[in-house]
Parts: sequence; C-alpha cells; structure tokens
Amino acid sequence: MASGADDGLDRSIYRYVIRFSIKDTLAICGLVAAAQLFYYVTLDLPKNIMNQGIQGKGIQFPVDLGGLGWFSVGQIQYLLSLCALFFVAILINGGLKQYVNSLKGKLGERLLRRLRFQLMARILRFPVPHFRKTSSGELIPMLTAEVEQIGGFMGDAFVQPLMQAGMLLTIAIFLFVQNPLMGFAAVSLFPLQAYIVPKLQKRVKALGKERVKAVRKISERIGETVGGIQEVRTLGTAAWERADYTDRFGLVYRIRYEIYQRKSLVKFINNTLNQGAPLLFYGIGGYLVIEGSLSVGALVAALTAHKDMTAPWKELLDYYQQSQDAQQKYEQVIEQFQPENMLPAGLHAPSTGSAPRLDGPIVANALTVHEDAQTKLLEGVNFTIAPGEHVAVVGPANGGREALALTLARLYLPTGGSIRIGDVDLATVSDADLGARLGYVGPSAYVFSASVRDNLAYGLRQRVLSAAENAERRAMLAEAEKAGNLPLDVEAQWVDYAQSGAKDAADFDRVAAEVLTRVDLAEDVFQLGLRGRIDPRRKQAVADAILAARAAFRQRLSGSQADPALKGLIETFDPERYNDNASLGENLLFGTPLDASFEGEALATQPDFLAVLRAKGMEAELVAMGRKVAETMVELFAGLPAGHEFFDRFSFIAADDLPAYQAILTRTVPLADGSLPAIDEEDRARLLSLPLKLVDARHRLGLIDKDFKARALAVRKALHGDLPEAARAKIAFFDPDSYNAAASIQDNILFGRVAYGQAKAQATVGQTIREVLDALALRERVFEIGLDFQTGVAGSRLSAPQRQKLAIARALVKRPDILVMNDSIAALDRSAQARVLDAIIDGTRGMTLVWATQDATSAPRFARALVFSDGRLVQDGPVEDLKAREGMLKEMLAAD
Repeated sequence: MASGADDGLDRSIYRYVIRFSIKDTLAICGLVAAAQLFYYVTLDLPKNIMNQGIQGKGIQFPVDLGGLGWFSVGQIQYLLSLCALFFVAILINGGLKQYVNSLKGKLGERLLRRLRFQLMARILRFPVPHFRKTSSGELIPMLTAEVEQIGGFMGDAFVQPLMQAGMLLTIAIFLFVQNPLMGFAAVSLFPLQAYIVPKLQKRVKALGKERVKAVRKISERIGETVGGIQEVRTLGTAAWERADYTDRFGLVYRIRYEIYQRKSLVKFINNTLNQGAPLLFYGIGGYLVIEGSLSVGALVAALTAHKDMTAPWKELLDYYQQSQDAQQKYEQVIEQFQPENMLPAGLHAPSTGSAPRLDGPIVANALTVHEDAQTKLLEGVNFTIAPGEHVAVVGPANGGREALALTLARLYLPTGGSIRIGDVDLATVSDADLGARLGYVGPSAYVFSASVRDNLAYGLRQRVLSAAENAERRAMLAEAEKAGNLPLDVEAQWVDYAQSGAKDAADFDRVAAEVLTRVDLAEDVFQLGLRGRIDPRRKQAVADAILAARAAFRQRLSGSQADPALKGLIETFDPERYNDNASLGENLLFGTPLDASFEGEALATQPDFLAVLRAKGMEAELVAMGRKVAETMVELFAGLPAGHEFFDRFSFIAADDLPAYQAILTRTVPLADGSLPAIDEEDRARLLSLPLKLVDARHRLGLIDKDFKARALAVRKALHGDLPEAARAKIAFFDPDSYNAAASIQDNILFGRVAYGQAKAQATVGQTIREVLDALALRERVFEIGLDFQTGVAGSRLSAPQRQKLAIARALVKRPDILVMNDSIAALDRSAQARVLDAIIDGTRGMTLVWATQDATSAPRFARALVFSDGRLVQDGPVEDLKAREGMLKEMLAAD
C-alpha cells in the first residue's frame, strides 16, 4: 500500500516549502533584495547630512539640486532637503519591510493550513489497527499545537535569513566602503560565533526531541488514566498513579532544566562576543579620525550602522535555532503520520458522480489479513457470496469473523489474496463510492455531535450535488485551493436525499421515520421531541398547534370530556393559585428561566429577585425557613448511608453537603429573642436556596401553610410587575394562552406538574399526551422536533442502545447494495435484538447481508453460514446442514 509520500509531505521542511510555495517565496525574496537598496541609502545619508549639510565639507553653497541650474539652495535648505530625502528613504524601506512581513505571514499561514489539511487527510487514511497503538491524545496536540510553530517558521524559512543576511551584508559593505579596517573590526567576531553556537545548539536539539517524546508519553498516559478512572478509584491505585506521574514529570523537568542551562550559556557567549566587537570598532574608528583618514560624519554613520548590525546578526542566530527546532518538530510529526499500510491517497478523491453499483457476487480468493508479523487475523480464506444473499458469519472471539467483517468494509486491508465484488477489486473502489454502496455497523458505533437527523443523513454525504452561489464562499474556496485544501464548499448541498429514497429534504423525515421504526428507535425519537424545545418566532405554526394540544389536553382534565383516569394526576399552572407540585422557586417566578442567573441555587443570589423579596419582607423569612430545613435534613440524614432513599426524596440536599450545613447551623444559632444572628452572604445564600427547592406535595415538612402561599402569590405578582425590564427578559413567564419558548413541548402541553405520589401517573399522562397528539395529527411534527435533538459529544446524550440503533438506521437509510453487520446488536437487550434482527432481515430483501455475530443462536435465521476459527474458514454451507453435522456451529449452538 502507498506510504503516503504522494501527498508531498517531504522529510525536509525546506523541500516542503519549496515544493508548495516556490513562486511566492521567490517574489518575496525579490522584494527583500529591493529593500536593501533603500536600506543602504538610509545608512549613507546620515554621513552626508553630518559632513555636507551640517559641517559644509566638500561642497560649495548655494547648491544646484537639479543639476540644470533651475533650483539652487543654501546650506539650511540643503540640510532640510537631505533630511527629507532621508525620511522618504526610511518610509520606503519600512514600507517594503512591512509588505514583506505581511506576505511572508500569509505564506506561513497558508503553508500551515496545507500541512494541517494533509496531516488530517492522512489520519483519514490510517489503517484501523494503527489507532489501537496511537491514541487521540498523541495525534491531537501534533495536529494543533505542535505544527503551529512549524507553520510560523515555514513563512520565514527562506525570507528571514535572506532579509537579515541582506541587512548584515548591506551594513558590512557600507562599513568597508567607509574604511576596510572599520569593516574588518565590525565582522571580526562573527566567524567565532558562527562556529561555537551551532555546536552548543546540537545538544539542545537532541534534548528537544527527548522532551517532545516525554511530553507525548505523558499526554498518552493522562488519557489512559482518565479513561480508566473508575478502575483507579475502585482498585485504590491513586498513590501508584501519582508516583508514576512523579517519575514522568521528573524526567521532563530534568530535560527542560538542561535545555535552559545550555540556552543560557549560548546567550552568555553571544552577549559577550557582541559586546567585544564595539571595543575594536571604537578603537580603530577613533584612531582613523585622529589620523585624519576618516571624517567625523563617516564615523558617526559607521557607529550608527554598526549598532544596527547587532539586530540582524542576532536574528540570524535565532533563526538557526528556530530552524533546528522546526526541522526537528517537522520530522517527528511526519514520522508519526506515516504508518505502514495507509489507504492510497487516490481512493480519497472526491466523487463527481453517482457511485457505481456493487451488486455482483462477493468473491474472496486466498484472503489473508495480518495485523502485524505476529498477529494473523485471516489466513487463506476462500468463499463466494451471491448478490442478494443473506449470510451469517459466526465463530469464537478473535476467530476471524470480526476480521472478515472489517475487511469487507475495508477497515482492514488484505496482506494477501483479494476480495472482488463482481468485476471490481475492493481495493480499487474509492472511499466515497464504497461508502455509498456498502453499509457497515460495528459493535460500538460512533454517533457524531449533531442532531439525530444529521446523523442519519451523514452517510449520504459523498459528493457535492449543487454549490452555493455566493461570492464570499467562492473567494474562500479559491484561497483554500491555494493552500492545497479541498476546494469544496461544506455549506453546499452534500446530502443525496434521492439515495435514501426521499424526494427532497422535507421528504427525508418520512424516510427517517420508516427506518427508525424498523430499528425500534422511532418511539425514542418521539420522546426526544416531547422533551425538545422550539422557537415560536421561527415555527409559529408548530407553536400554535401545541397550544391547540394544550387546550385539548385541558379538556381531558376537566369539563364534559374529562377523563376519569386523569383525575388528580395534573395540577395545572394558575396565575391566581399556588401549585403544590411545583417548587417554591417555580411558584415565585411562575415562569421558566432563560438565563443561568435565575436557575437553581443561583436564584438565591440574583440581585433583582432578592430586591423584590426584601421589599415584600420575605427574604428574612425564607432564610429562617432555610435554617429549619437544614436542621430537619441534618436530623434525618444523620448516620444514613449516601444511597439512602431519603436523599432521593429530599433531592435538594446531597450527602456531601451535610457537613457544610452542619457548620452553618453551628454559626447561626438563634439569639435569645428567637431571631437569627448576622449571617454572611455565602451562608445566607445557601440557607435561602433550600426553601426555594421545596415542593410542598412531595416534601411535606409543614413549612408552607395557606397564609404563606398567599404571601408567595403576592411576591409572584410583585416579581412580574416590579422586576426591571432586563431581568424580566430573562424569564419566560407562564401564560395559559401563550407558548413558553423556554419549556419543552411536553411541558407546554401539560402546563402544570404531574401530581406527586400518584400510581402510574407518568405512564397515564404520557399515554394521554400521545392520544391528544394523534387526534390532532401532531405526532409527526413532534417526531420532526425529535429529529432535531442534539445527541451531544460522541452521542453522550443518548443511551448506548439508542446510539447503536441510530448507527444501524444510518447504514440502512442509504439503501446500500451490501450491508455488513458486525455484532451490531450486541448492546441491545434480548427482546430488542430479536425485533431489530427480524426488521433488518425483512427490510434487506434483495440486498446482500453479511451478519457477523458471536451469538450463534441467530444463525438459524439465515440460509447459509460461514464459520471461522483461528483465522480460517472451517465451515461453509446451509445452516440446517451445518446444524446436523458435527462441527463448530453445532458445538456453539449446543453451548448457547
């Protein structure tokens, strides 16, 4: 397989820069050369200003400036003219430098963008087994932080040394023109520095390599520790882990300290030699002036020029160090990004048309797959699977069935033999075409951080169908092409809805519903829709429909159409009533917070909220109530284990919080008259937060009576009327006739709280909501909102079975010619496994289905089975025959 060299990632950073930026680099170097001419003028003019303009030596006034007798000036005008010319030369020289810096910065950023893109492209081509040896903790820093410095250097690779050497050479020429001895004095110590510094830097470079390797190992080790944190905690090995990190951090410390010492030595030598040169310069220059061989003006100009000489020389020495660091980092990065058996770069070429069908027979000929020299996964496998055939692939763990599934999906590459699909060698099919025509689902499929809908449509994005006509986007793509990136617009139309059988994006939801129903996930997505939120300004029709559902639900609660089964199960929100099944905080706000400052415990510190409480005389009362709650909680929970049911019932206080509240109770012992002493703001906020969480119907602490509820309603009215407009904008107040944008679809329909302690209340209410939505033909709209549900990082907001079902649906929705299932339902419970397996078999009629599984009991659902053991195909034939014959399948079925 290709090594990856075809993408231009050369081992030398200089060859890389030349290959991808030779024209731009030469153009910038031309500007650098032009700038030296003006730089020489800025060195020479001060001498003329001093000798001619000020001292009047070697010139007769008035002076004819034009040489044609048109414009004669005196000494002062001549001096001012030279100064003006000097200023113009400085502006031109500075302007050229600024332009050069801008161009080289753009060049460096463009090369950095290209390098990152190429490295990311290589990651996409890595053989899957390589990811078992290399963690994301190693790859991510290399692709982000480590190449950052490389990119900065690539813009300077040729321009910086040319610019600084050019300035140094220009100054040296100027000094030699003034007097050869002056020139010699200026450059006499440079050869010594040029010899010593690289010698010292060589060891620094080697130490730098050791540091990078050590830090990468620490990064990998941290990832391992975080991944295994449960084992570390339960096995009690935290001390050993810390000892391990002590050793690793110590190694980095020793390396960095030695680097620091050597760099300090280099700096000392440079400073010493740089200060030694002026001694020679001043001595020789002063001698020549005294002897009359050099004018004062020339000496002043030479002194100024020599002072400027230090900067470019220092820049050249720094450049040498940077070049060594950059080359070292570049080599280390490239080394990590060229594993063996990478997928050929040509197979990642963008698709330009519909993918050709893979509807021929699957033929494996002497198929051999080795993970490495010691690990043989498949050995000399031969079989043929007819188009549309459903085949079970079974065998023990590591017996070869999983390797076959991965090889069919080209996640493993053959090391011998071949797989052909019809007349096509699987190894030659592009990634895009294979992704369109072959579906694969593994045992722990990945769900992307996107909506459910986007995850379903992810497998339909193999090519651009229509580009967005946007001048700004076209300009961005043109720049991307200059940087060697893919000039395809991510905002263009990529999703091929026709591949799924949908007419367009709107019709795709219908297809999604069908597929999700097949994999037993449609009801879950519907529930996600009920928990979802919408913006009524963007979806007014949906908001109006939900309000209609609220009205229909309300009719089921009361009136002539009241459902007896719902009696007492819902307490609706009423502006004039206290809701016993809502918390005190919810009753006071009577709305849903739109800002974190009004949520949870933050409400107890919200200034505008507290101002209204004080105005109504309720703040002190709530603080005192909070102390009573804390006393009760401490008494109830004293000596109880953390998992006791009381902690669930009184969920507003956790076991870990008990010591803090015990300390607060000690600090706030009531005075003789029963009042509380002065309480600091932190303790006051913690006590105030407790009663705000009280749900009277649930907690029943006897602290909220009829009189208190009346006063709470008065505070509610004050909050709605007296809060500043900025604070009001942070709360979506409850209104029986308005949609609440901050509440879920279900909460908008309920417009209340489910009564606490009622048997099967949640199930009964949920069923009623479904009936109401079905009666109003709104189930489809709620389902569409569920498709908008954001799954979270790696699908973390979904359960493991939900993620697996979604991945199966993603493979099915593109209607592949071949579907490879690799233990893809193992994460489901038994009943769900049976339902999904039946649905997949029924829904893939006419499609080639390869069902690799460790569960041999599912094999009888298939007409044919391939049985693997020790990487070899040991049985192949009709399942009924294999069941009756002595062999591995019969043994596996008997064991199950």
